[in-house]
Amino acid sequence: MDHGGMGGMSMNNSTMAKRHYTHMTFFWGKNSEILVSGWPGTRGGMYALALLLVFALSFLVEWLNHCRLIRPGTGHVAAGLARTALHAARVGLAYLVMLAVMSFNGGVLIAAVVGHAVGFLLFGSSMFRKTPLQPTDNDGHKGDLPPMAC
Repeated sequence: MDHGGMGGMSMNNSTMAKRHYTHMTFFWGKNSEILVSGWPGTRGGMYALALLLVFALSFLVEWLNHCRLIRPGTGHVAAGLARTALHAARVGLAYLVMLAVMSFNGGVLIAAVVGHAVGFLLFGSSMFRKTPLQPTDNDGHKGDLPPMAC
């Protein structure tokens, strides 16, 4: 009786392709795939680069959450188009961070959380501001974009 699920096929190395497993629980280690198939692979330097990329992406999400790029007095159409472009960039970067974390690598999760924390510390808190934070503008927003919501 065959319980291997191979329908009677023999299991020898010459006829079977190498199996590839995706982690469905968090794990530690540099042997991972993050965002792109085969990257960073098994090299430690590429893994470190991947962690820096995840950190930078989450840092940029926080910057976009709190930035003021649209000048007062900008026309309504131009301001609307700029806000739409900023929103699209923020959502796209946030999805990339989410997909990276879905690699279930513990280092990637830590890099994403630290990137968000440092970004919020620099841009969202009042720690490094010379003038006190204004709670909201006329529309009730702290930055050019409304807060992200699920």
